[in-house]
Amino acid sequence: MSLPSLAVDNFLPYMPDVTRCETSLRELNLMWRLIESTARMVCPTEAQAILPTIAATRVGFDRLESELVHSLVSEKIENVMSAIGTRASYVIDIVVRNLYERTADVGFLATDRVLCEFAAGLGHDVDAVRSRLLSYRHKYTVYDEILLLGRDGSVLVQTDAACAVEGTHDPLLAEALQTDGYVQVFRPTDLRPGLGPSLLYAQRMLHPTTREPVGVLCLVFGFQAEMAGIFHAYRDPHARSILLLLDGEGTVIASGDAQWIPVGARVPTNPGDQPRLLLYAGREYLVSTRQAQGYQSYRGPTGWQGQVMTPVDLAFARDDTSALASLDAAIRAGLLSHARHLSPPLYEVLRATESIRRVVWNGQVVTAGQHVDRQRLKTILDQISETGARSNTLFAQSVRDLYETVLSSGLQQIRFVAQLAVDLLDRNLYERADDCRWWALTPELRATLALEKPDPAALEAIGAILRYIHSLYTVYARLFVYDRHGRIVAQSHDGGDDGVIGRPIDDDTLQAVLALPSEQHYHVTPFRTDAFTDGRPTYTYHAAIRHPDDERQVVGGIGIVFHAQREFLAMLQGALGGRDDAHAHLVDRAGRIVASTDARQAVGEVLPAAAPWLALANGETVSRVVIHEGQYAILAASASAGYREFKTTDGYRDDILAIVIQPLGQVRDAAVRNGGAQDDWWTESSGRGGHEYATFYLGGELLALDATMVREAVPAEQMTATPAGTHPARVGLIPPTSNTALGHFIWVYDLAALLNPATPLHRPLEGRQIILVQQGTQLFGLLVDELHAVPEFDAGEVIEAPFGGGVGLIDRLIRARGGQVLIAVINGQRLARAVLG
Repeated sequence: MSLPSLAVDNFLPYMPDVTRCETSLRELNLMWRLIESTARMVCPTEAQAILPTIAATRVGFDRLESELVHSLVSEKIENVMSAIGTRASYVIDIVVRNLYERTADVGFLATDRVLCEFAAGLGHDVDAVRSRLLSYRHKYTVYDEILLLGRDGSVLVQTDAACAVEGTHDPLLAEALQTDGYVQVFRPTDLRPGLGPSLLYAQRMLHPTTREPVGVLCLVFGFQAEMAGIFHAYRDPHARSILLLLDGEGTVIASGDAQWIPVGARVPTNPGDQPRLLLYAGREYLVSTRQAQGYQSYRGPTGWQGQVMTPVDLAFARDDTSALASLDAAIRAGLLSHARHLSPPLYEVLRATESIRRVVWNGQVVTAGQHVDRQRLKTILDQISETGARSNTLFAQSVRDLYETVLSSGLQQIRFVAQLAVDLLDRNLYERADDCRWWALTPELRATLALEKPDPAALEAIGAILRYIHSLYTVYARLFVYDRHGRIVAQSHDGGDDGVIGRPIDDDTLQAVLALPSEQHYHVTPFRTDAFTDGRPTYTYHAAIRHPDDERQVVGGIGIVFHAQREFLAMLQGALGGRDDAHAHLVDRAGRIVASTDARQAVGEVLPAAAPWLALANGETVSRVVIHEGQYAILAASASAGYREFKTTDGYRDDILAIVIQPLGQVRDAAVRNGGAQDDWWTESSGRGGHEYATFYLGGELLALDATMVREAVPAEQMTATPAGTHPARVGLIPPTSNTALGHFIWVYDLAALLNPATPLHRPLEGRQIILVQQGTQLFGLLVDELHAVPEFDAGEVIEAPFGGGVGLIDRLIRARGGQVLIAVINGQRLARAVLG
């Protein structure tokens, strides 16, 4: 994220951890200057080998001071903007998906024969028409009101007796009468007096014979209740931000907290998600404004936007809980090994601080075994070591703080992704349960199936109705109608006529449909493949078609085949919101895959990663850091909770869970070292007149070489990897260093492979070291994990190794700290033979 340097100062007051880092960095910069000056004055000869590194470290701190602060601020802002941007997208995208269904509803209901005949004056039973509209509203419970309007604006019939109106002067009437299709408006209307802005979908109704406009159907969407549900589901659990829905002018039309920002307020917007502060009501905010992605080419009411605003004074507050602290130590260490890449300047500073231990180590190695006065150099080295430790502590904590923020935000965002995935599923399938029940009440279907032998023309008319419905509701692969014996008599199919007319549905489904007690009930087949699903597993929704004169008599049924493969994939991709490296899955309670964005996961297979979460309670969502397929990952799981009455009170149960997996990086062997913060014990062993050993880490354990064998250590990144060739432990070459005065490259061997031939070669080099070992005239490199120190031990602290002392590379053990720490000593001659033959 590009952040002007001037803007950094605007954010620093709200980031105390970055401010502390900046102050400490300046203090360390001054300390490095003092060390360099002291070394040049006090021991220029002894310090000659390390002065260039000290100077380079000091110059690096000079350069990186401003870059580091700028990077930390930018990363924190980007993290906040990403989090609020995700939720802003959810607000508008959920609304748009819902309203797309409304455009189809009004288009079909406006062609209902009973309603059209009534509007044309061909029918006069107001109670029957009102009952029909109430039946519709009882199924599609998203509507607050349904009205039929005459051409003159009179209200012919309505469903909400508590808000009775006689007529309207709203220009919506004239617009709908003149429009071939639906009209949507959001504004106050005399059709809903005193209730504020209403969201209406209107479409003209045509005379059954002349096809002239005779009236207008109006559906009033339950906007306030719907938005309250969305805001509640995706609210900030820490109450540091607010969800809003805006119109095209930036006016709030729905608010997640009306006491904070009320409906009708004009707020600043930030469509490009720029990292800037925007002022509202005397308070500065970070703001994300998102347009709808669109669904089936529908983008919602013109200009509508989702927005999230978070006050800058709250945006960077840390939670009491620590995502990192709750992890296993090995996973935490492995994750932090990836964290350095979050901020390149921070990574550079860390590399500089890592070199400090190498400076001290090399300085001690250079004088090992030499009988000179090393006290002045030792003082300088001790000061370098102390300052390096402070630097390392400071920047390691900066890494932890930054990664803690990123990880906590990631856990929350992936939770929202999983929650959204099952929310979209339940919302979508709610509509399918409504559709099948309403379409079963179509008068033409009921009248035709009530006949003993419907004529071909009547059956063709049913087919035409199904094709018209299918053109409006594109989420289906097939719609079909069958008689009381289960024989299909008409259909509409994505692929055209495929010969299913005349074929029977399965008997279990037929019996379930015949047994449905009322028009409010429906039947759903299990998620499976059958003769009518085109070889794709899916749900088929069924409702009973009843005799027009006897509701108790079932004369057939309607089946609507949901295109699960296409629609579920679109839901999962929409929920992921462009996270290309993440995968989302829908599974049942047995862990069987219903849909997945991962092409490797076939529908019907069991998803192993889902196993620990299959017993989640309905509506429960969790997120964890896990190891998945050799990678650290955030895994979130969410169990469906239903939507409105669907799967809650309507008697239907089919629990689905969303499993979302976001990789964080390859699993690394970042062993937690024995000793940890107590690694300064070696200073107690320095300067006692004993024998010096160069110590280092390999696989989390301390090992040692005779210090007189060691020339120096260099970063492992200097190595060029090569095939093993004639030696199984050979891993690469490094160029000659200034201290070796060689004219050729130096072979490098993996010490872990020398000690254990089963160790895999060519592991990551980042942060590792190469120790250059001199044995006679031969010089070679040993690849190790990390340098430790060059302590002195007297003869009484060194014992023969109790195992393999005569044959292995390790022949002795050092009992450091009174035997509390054991250090394995590598025999130099045996090492040379193992390497050079």
